[in-house]
Amino acid sequence: MVQDIVKELGHLSLGTRFKRIGDQLQAQAQALLAAAGMDMPASHFPLLAALDRLGPLGVGELGQAVGVSQPVVSRSLRGLEAEGLVRSAGVEGDLRMRHVRLSRKGQQLVQRAQAEVWPAIEAAVAQACASLRGSLLEQLAGLEAALSEAPLQQRAGIPLSTPARAQRRGRAPA
Repeated sequence: MVQDIVKELGHLSLGTRFKRIGDQLQAQAQALLAAAGMDMPASHFPLLAALDRLGPLGVGELGQAVGVSQPVVSRSLRGLEAEGLVRSAGVEGDLRMRHVRLSRKGQQLVQRAQAEVWPAIEAAVAQACASLRGSLLEQLAGLEAALSEAPLQQRAGIPLSTPARAQRRGRAPA
C-alpha cells in the first residue's frame, strides 16, 4: 500500500486534506442523490437551499450565503437556469445587479430533496462523525477512515454501486 503523504504531512497539508474529505463527502452525497433519481450535482444544492431559506438574492449575496466566490456562483447559476430550477432578473435602477429566485421546478426539487435525501445525507454524515475524538488531525483521520469503511450510501441503507464497492476495496472501478 502506498503511503498517504498528505496525512503524514499533518498541519502542513491541512487544506489539501480538507479538500480531499470534501471531495469524498460530495461524491458520496452525489451517489445518494443519484439513488433517489436526482441527477443534479450535489454542489448545486447549497445554492438551492439558500434560495429556499432566504428567498430571492443577488449573486453576491448568494455567494456570501454559501461561502463561495461570485464567479463560482455565476457558473453554477447558468446550469441551474438551463435546467429551469432558478430564474434571474435584473434589478430596476441597477444594471449591475440581478436577483435570483427558485422557479416552481426548483421549489419542487428542494422540497423533494428535503423530504427524501437531505435527512439521509445528514444522518449518514453525523453517523460517520459520531465517534471522532482527539485533535483535529486525529478527527480528520477518523472521518476519512469512517467514510472509507462505510460510505454515506451504506450508512443511509442504500446498496453500493459497483464503482463505490471497488473504491471501498481500494481498487479502481472497471
